[in-house]
Amino acid sequence: MRWAMARPVARFLSTLIRRCLRPAIYMLSGALLAITCVAIVVLNHKPEPNIWHDAVLTEEFTAASNIANLDAYRNLEDKLFQQLETEVFARIPDSAKTNYNRYHRGSRVDPTSWQTNWNRTFELPLAQARMGVLLLHGMSDSPYSLRRLAKDFHADGAHVVGLRIPGHGTAPSGLRQVTFEDMAAAVELAMAHLDSTLGDVPILVVGYSNGGALAVHYTAGAIADKTLPMPAGLILFSPEIGISPAAPLASVQAWFGEVLGLDKLAWTSILPEYDPYKYTSFAVNAGVQAYRATQLVRGRLEGLEIDGRIGGMPPILAFQSAADSTVEAQDLVTDLFNRLQPGGHELVIFDVNRMFETQGLLARPFDLAEGLLTGESKAFTVSIVTNTDPRGPAVKLRARAAGETQVVERDLGLAWPADVYSLAHIALPFHRDDPVYGVGKAAAKQADEQNLQLGGLAVHGENNALAIPISALTRQHWNPFYDLVEEKRRAFVPPLE
Repeated sequence: MRWAMARPVARFLSTLIRRCLRPAIYMLSGALLAITCVAIVVLNHKPEPNIWHDAVLTEEFTAASNIANLDAYRNLEDKLFQQLETEVFARIPDSAKTNYNRYHRGSRVDPTSWQTNWNRTFELPLAQARMGVLLLHGMSDSPYSLRRLAKDFHADGAHVVGLRIPGHGTAPSGLRQVTFEDMAAAVELAMAHLDSTLGDVPILVVGYSNGGALAVHYTAGAIADKTLPMPAGLILFSPEIGISPAAPLASVQAWFGEVLGLDKLAWTSILPEYDPYKYTSFAVNAGVQAYRATQLVRGRLEGLEIDGRIGGMPPILAFQSAADSTVEAQDLVTDLFNRLQPGGHELVIFDVNRMFETQGLLARPFDLAEGLLTGESKAFTVSIVTNTDPRGPAVKLRARAAGETQVVERDLGLAWPADVYSLAHIALPFHRDDPVYGVGKAAAKQADEQNLQLGGLAVHGENNALAIPISALTRQHWNPFYDLVEEKRRAFVPPLE
């Protein structure tokens, strides 16, 4: 009887659910489809790709290349740049032959007009060197970014290799197919080269942004694999240890682009290529690989921690801006430094200019630095560059040594430039006098340097009238506290005699 009464009720509820739920599902599906279509239209609303966005450079190194050493890598690189000449430089349209197009031969930003094309892998050898140094640049960058450090290390007595990471230094299209595994394989070749060339001498690895991720990834791998040469220390600039959680969504955009045949969806941005040593256009795949890099690095660090081998990490000196729109600065602390055991590690943070905070001009609080100077002692030294007084531009260094709770302060004799409210992800390894990204008058001192000074470019006019994005002009390109970088570098690795 009860079952007989329950059956009509069940049928009624089933009918009600079908009648209500089905339209709701249709409405939700329609809304999602509409949102997706709008998103695709918006994402596809970019300038038309040019030849340097579409060129397929088949001579690029990959992890599957039959390359046994760095000499073979550089021979393949010769072929790659020959291909770049025929596939890009020789084929650009007349409309692209402007004075600020890096692919127009003879333009002001033509990298081949320099005595040294710093887009290429370079080596600064030294007989009887007592140290080797491997320099790893960032995503969309080139070996140029660490060129000053290369010369400084070489002058101090080191044998230096500046590696061109696969996908870089040629055309932005190179970032459409490259993988993190390709990059990591090239790093192994470079380390093996330094090891076999120098013999029983220490090797230091310097990593900038994505190069920082590569440096940590390689080092963690070398702890597990004793056949890999072990770095004696790491110096990291704005290391890519963590990035925005939204980064994986880039792969969805790329997938839609492939399925729908919309080439523009392969790009986060399509911009004029006015920088001789850095792509200004950014491929979606580059963001995907950056996210993969952070996951692989975290995985290796977690594995070392679980196995009790994290103490095998060599001394690390890292420089990080408290304001960084490219990487998650906090992740450098939580995912790398907080895992380390005592061993000569130091984290140097460049705080924001607190004068702008007192005037209410900063968009949000920046408290990463202050939190590291309070509470329990750390296994690493914390050094923070911050305003001596928030009402003035002069800066001091606040430091807390590893294992200590006391904070020690000293005046640096340096100050914030009047128009700079913070450093930026890209600025840390560049001196004021850098000929491309600096502003100093002494930038062009050597025969192989062009005095471009894009970092000091300031123009005014109406919105949306300039081909170069305003954000590229307002972002800080050079480090006003580079003298401290040099001081810390020399203390970390004393000049070799």
